[in-house]
Amino acid sequence: MELYDRILGSISTAAMGDALGAATEQWSTSEIYARYHGPVRTFHKPPPDTFAGAAGSEAGEVTDDASQMFYLAQMIINTGGRVTEEAWTACLLRWAAESPMVVNMGPSTRPVVEALRAGRDPYSVNTIGQSNRQTTHMGITNGAAMRVAPVGLVRPGDLAGACHDAVVTCLPAHNTQQAVSAACALAAGVAQALTPGADVFSVVRACLNGAALGEELAGRHPRIRLVPGARIGSRIESAVSLAVRARTREEVMNLLESHIGNSVEAAESVPTAIGLFVFALGDPLESIVSGASIGNDTDSIAAMAGALAGALRGFCHVPRDLYAVFRAANTFDVESIARGLAEIAARRIAA
Repeated sequence: MELYDRILGSISTAAMGDALGAATEQWSTSEIYARYHGPVRTFHKPPPDTFAGAAGSEAGEVTDDASQMFYLAQMIINTGGRVTEEAWTACLLRWAAESPMVVNMGPSTRPVVEALRAGRDPYSVNTIGQSNRQTTHMGITNGAAMRVAPVGLVRPGDLAGACHDAVVTCLPAHNTQQAVSAACALAAGVAQALTPGADVFSVVRACLNGAALGEELAGRHPRIRLVPGARIGSRIESAVSLAVRARTREEVMNLLESHIGNSVEAAESVPTAIGLFVFALGDPLESIVSGASIGNDTDSIAAMAGALAGALRGFCHVPRDLYAVFRAANTFDVESIARGLAEIAARRIAA
């Protein structure tokens, strides 16, 4: 029962963070505080100058971030825990065909989905001239990390297994060592959070180990590009150091935005999400409130911080009133998905 509670806590808090941040995405912290009279602690209908607002989303409704996470979770359940590139590609195309959230598809995912639909090679998207080198900005975003939590949730304590599966979900749209390292950091952190005796420190250590393993796996994979840019593990270390030093929510948000960044790039948003999780001491609500209030890519940052916090503390620490609003605004059967993931996780523990 505790395993189910932790898994439900992770996917529900991640999705609630996504929905909370939908009303603030692309805004600055000062704009958010002025509009909502401080940090965002309740769901609001996204204003028209946000991506979710432009798409007509309602208060408490998830964006493409959590909807992809739920599709990935269902794929894992349907395959009995087997994560293959074929199954994941089919899942991504199914999401693109069915989900109303596809209108806000990310900058790395959209051109790849369009290529797959047209029967073109997704690895030839945005190549430079007549070469096979893709532009540097292609595939360095946080799309893989924002949805990866279910991969870790079905592998409690198995950081290596979580990372190997996370690599698969980075293909074909997030095929850079930055995106892979970031996704592995989150998957490993979530996997560690489910273990007995886990705490904030052990989850952070797992994130660092996952980032390092992801970078190593990326270097050996024929489909993953090595691109210039910051190392995810180094950024996580810096983000955690800033979080430990901060005294207030406003201070930690300012420090992380100034020194790490809060954009859609994986090297910014993923370490920042981990830093906010640390500052909140793993509290689910406080993690997503900070993520939704830090500005810029708020929905993704809150979702990733929420996935870690929910897995560590469990659904028993999720505010029921906020969850009720979220649950009513969305059609995903969150409890059923959590049960399916928990069954796979339990089988692996018993094996």
